[in-house]
Amino acid sequence: MTVDLRSDTVTRPSEAMRKAMAESLVGDDVIDTDPTILELQALTAELLGKEAAIFMPSGTMTNQIAVRIHCKPGDEFLCESSCHIFNYEQGAFAQLSGVVGRTLPGDGGVLAPAQFHGTVRPIDEHLVRTRLVCLENTHNRGGGRVQPFEWVEEICDWAHESGLRTHLDGARLFNAVVASGRSAADWARPFDTVSVCFSKGLGAPVGSALAGDKEAIREARFHRKLFGGGMRQAGVIAAGALYALRNNIQRLADDHAHARILAEAIERSPGLSLPRPVETNIVIFDVSPELGTAAEYAATLEQRGVRMFAMGPTQVRAVTHLDVSEAEVRCAADIMEEVAAGLHCGDLQPAQGGLAY
Repeated sequence: MTVDLRSDTVTRPSEAMRKAMAESLVGDDVIDTDPTILELQALTAELLGKEAAIFMPSGTMTNQIAVRIHCKPGDEFLCESSCHIFNYEQGAFAQLSGVVGRTLPGDGGVLAPAQFHGTVRPIDEHLVRTRLVCLENTHNRGGGRVQPFEWVEEICDWAHESGLRTHLDGARLFNAVVASGRSAADWARPFDTVSVCFSKGLGAPVGSALAGDKEAIREARFHRKLFGGGMRQAGVIAAGALYALRNNIQRLADDHAHARILAEAIERSPGLSLPRPVETNIVIFDVSPELGTAAEYAATLEQRGVRMFAMGPTQVRAVTHLDVSEAEVRCAADIMEEVAAGLHCGDLQPAQGGLAY
């Protein structure tokens, strides 16, 4: 048995989701309309409390198109230093749109409102123009941390009062919804645009959506075509996302409970520690030098059938999702403890070389 906890992107569509995809109504979404995509976009906009939404192949595309519609070449956006838009999208804002990103150091991915004060550059021909604030919720590198709602509101209020636009990278927004008890519309309300992903915890095979007012989404459609995101009979994949929205949001609570099982095992294991409490489905933990590097610890786990990602020399990430049961998570937790105890006592030798992905 292999328990794959590398990411919630490894989920596979269920039989019910596959059936919905196979039976979906389709059209040409570029030259006309695709009825299933229209239905998905309408439901997404309704859940987020926005006027409109547009379906795209990936969260990278939705994020980058959001930056592009809010900023012009020579503008800058403000973001947290470890966020996805800045670190994991190849600097596409610079490559594709001529925009600069300026980072502020967060605490586990969280920025305090006071950190933004004084960050808007004066109008000067020597300077870039500050135009946009981007936040991420939940925060991936923050260990699935949920942003403090009052701070989100305060930051967005400050941004709008300062003449800036706001964008939310909500790739795992529905995890924040379930963990906090606040609706997606509540979380989305302070933002001009919101990106959500269907292919993570919700379990769809492909796709993200960008939501906002009608004018923003009309503009986003032009840029989607430019970026190569115009798809033809894409209702086949949109049907998977539609099924996910209708059936897989509330079950995210199971993933959060399973993540806490892993967290408890880490707290019991010599040489392993949690930098902060686990709030949703992402568990990032520290590996002490006595157990070897993070890559060596992860490689030893993989030899025992548990797959996780090393994130740098001392940290490992595990992500729970709908394709791992409670029994499998408890098995993985037992193996984590056994490996840590064995390495701690010298009964095991860490696997060499780590993982190649």
